[in-house]
Amino acid sequence: MTLTPQKLGFVLEVLSGCLEYQKLLTIVVDAFYARDGRLCLWSDYSLFEVICYLATFQLDELGFQLFCSIIKSQPVGKICKFLRFFFNPLNLCSWIKDEWSLIYETDHVTENWINPLMRWQPEIQELIKQLEGGPSDHIPLLKTKAKLTVPKEFNLTVPRPRAITMPEPVPTIPKSKPVPQSTYQEPKEQKLLQMIKTHNRRTAEELLLKANMEELRCAMPRLQKEPQAQEVEKKLWHQSVPSIRRTPNLTFYKPNKLPVKLNTATILREGALYQRQVEKELQRVDKLVDGAGDFSEFLEWQKKMQAKDLEEQLAAGECRRLQGKLSHEEAILARQNLVQENKQKADKQKEESAELMLQCAERRLQEEKAMKELVEQVMEAQKNVKIVQMKLVKGRQQIVQEVIEESRELLQNSTKAAKEEQKRRCELIAQLRALETQPTRKEKLVDLTEIPGYGLEGEMSVVELRERLALLKESQKREQEEKRDQIIQSKRAKSQMLQNTVEQISLCRAAMGRTAALRWEEKKAQATSLATPSQDERVLELKRKMEERAAERRRQTAAPQQVVSPPRTQRPQLRAQEMLQHWVEMDQSRERRLRERQEANRPCHPTHHHLEAS
Repeated sequence: MTLTPQKLGFVLEVLSGCLEYQKLLTIVVDAFYARDGRLCLWSDYSLFEVICYLATFQLDELGFQLFCSIIKSQPVGKICKFLRFFFNPLNLCSWIKDEWSLIYETDHVTENWINPLMRWQPEIQELIKQLEGGPSDHIPLLKTKAKLTVPKEFNLTVPRPRAITMPEPVPTIPKSKPVPQSTYQEPKEQKLLQMIKTHNRRTAEELLLKANMEELRCAMPRLQKEPQAQEVEKKLWHQSVPSIRRTPNLTFYKPNKLPVKLNTATILREGALYQRQVEKELQRVDKLVDGAGDFSEFLEWQKKMQAKDLEEQLAAGECRRLQGKLSHEEAILARQNLVQENKQKADKQKEESAELMLQCAERRLQEEKAMKELVEQVMEAQKNVKIVQMKLVKGRQQIVQEVIEESRELLQNSTKAAKEEQKRRCELIAQLRALETQPTRKEKLVDLTEIPGYGLEGEMSVVELRERLALLKESQKREQEEKRDQIIQSKRAKSQMLQNTVEQISLCRAAMGRTAALRWEEKKAQATSLATPSQDERVLELKRKMEERAAERRRQTAAPQQVVSPPRTQRPQLRAQEMLQHWVEMDQSRERRLRERQEANRPCHPTHHHLEAS
């Protein structure tokens, strides 16, 4: 479709004006879609922008008659709705003026745009009345004398029939082997490992139970005087626990008499340690010879303080044990109170859930009513959609015809450009093939005794370079032999020095072992001479609190038994299991403390002492 130069200039002027005043136009059109044009299509957005631009900026230049002809060429319903919204005096003098004043100055907006629109308002109102008087959504056809386009068939060459090619032989695929059943089965090794693991765990549990129930032969001797309450509880516990056969010899510690292989670093480190110790001892002897004082009084005071600290530690341990029992009793009381509170909360929750169910039922009824009303509205809207779809199909057909013509022109231009590009490529290929056909000499003679002559410093021929490399290799071999001899001599000297240090270390270890044995005997004598720890006020107070908590728990457990039905048969069994678990944990903690005390008082083996010193 060709346009005259006058029409083409007008179209370009409108397009540039719409782009220039895009912000002003979008304010009006967006407000129209938000208020009066909710049912309008978004594809007509640009149409409303053009009408707004013509009415605001080009109405005086075009004239009212030409403006009316442009308006009448468009769908009547949409245009009437937009003009009524845009030329409304309330909209022009209120928010449209305010929004445009945010972009341009207020005086410029009122003088050049708002006042002219207000002057043209009576004519526009008459135009709207005329359009509403005619049939709605009527698009008058423009009378054109142009001939209708008649499609022609493409002048295409008939393709030659394809030659029938020989069928390729179908390759025979070898039969695949079936998947072995072992892939879907669990391996035997894993089952065997699991069985061994379970067996080892059971044996370990049995050994642990035996160790907790029997007397520990390796532990410290227990105190003869024990509280009477503890003896009663222990008798009751032994009666509830099934009898287990005692093993006569149960050992927890095995002597480690294996020789320790020392490396060079440990030998040197231990030798230096013993050397420092010898030097310190010599310095101490020199000071004593010169008249320095002895530390015997300080050592006696230190022993007394250590004994006092040990008594405090035993009292603190007894306090911790009693605190544990007290916390256990308090936890039982708190659990019983928590059960009662949970019952009350559950009753309240049931009542609230019933109320919520009633509210949900009422809400569902209201939602069903709202959905029925919504379905009725949708059915009415679908009837109006068919009319709009017919209009949309007509507009799309016109757009498709214009797009086809444009694509045809673009296709012709692209074919011309492709032919020119093909000619240029053919010329380049011919030039490259002509260059390839020219003969070239590929062989080159090389003289190894000739100097290249690049002008570099130290330039030489290949033969001279080979001779110099041979001389360099011989000198490197001589240097390596000399280094090897030096290394061998240093290793011999180092091994001799290590032998001397090992002999010195063995002598020092023997002396340290004798001193450790004497120290162990002294500690053993002190341990046997220690009396029973004195009763502390904290211990007595904790015992009193524990008895009060136990009595309170028994009262609370006895009260529901009188009111509620008798307990089930499983409850005594569970209570016995809990008491058994509690006493097992107490024995484990006591055994752990005895082990720690025995390890602290046990004499150090020479190898262990050597490792601690290193």
